[in-house]
Amino acid sequence: MEERNGAITFQGLPLTLLGPELKVGDRAPDFTLADNGLQPKTLGDYSGRIKIISALPSLDTPVCDTETRRFNQEAAKLPGDVVVLTVSMDLPFAQKRWCAAAGIDRVVTLSDYKERAFGSAYGVLIREIMLLARAIFVVDGNNVIRHTQLVPDITMEPDYDAVLAAVKALLQQG
Repeated sequence: MEERNGAITFQGLPLTLLGPELKVGDRAPDFTLADNGLQPKTLGDYSGRIKIISALPSLDTPVCDTETRRFNQEAAKLPGDVVVLTVSMDLPFAQKRWCAAAGIDRVVTLSDYKERAFGSAYGVLIREIMLLARAIFVVDGNNVIRHTQLVPDITMEPDYDAVLAAVKALLQQG
């Protein structure tokens, strides 16, 4: 498996990402993740829709909490053909509990806890801690990546404006 040493940091300390670096124009790799009811969800379940895929280390951390709440607010302003998927290694039970406590009703939380296959396929699995890096992928209705954002340090938030601009550009293309 490809290793990208020093691709990101945690409070300045370099970390290694496992998997390829996905780029704009690449086909989004398929995945099978567990939803909050332990049911499998695949990329195909969201075909035809614009997808904001937000990978993050854990909902139980302050930055991930803030990011998911922000995307929940933004999702409320977006049309129904846009879905926000938040992927972490958190167990589905923990994701469900966190969403209920945080009032998250627009973001779909999915877990990569079983095989870490999403993290490996999307190149965001952190070798040293086996959690996901903070990254955003905007994927069009044909499952082509149209925007990527690997946050340089996992303690930082993503550039929300850039993500939303990419989504709005796709919506304008119709």
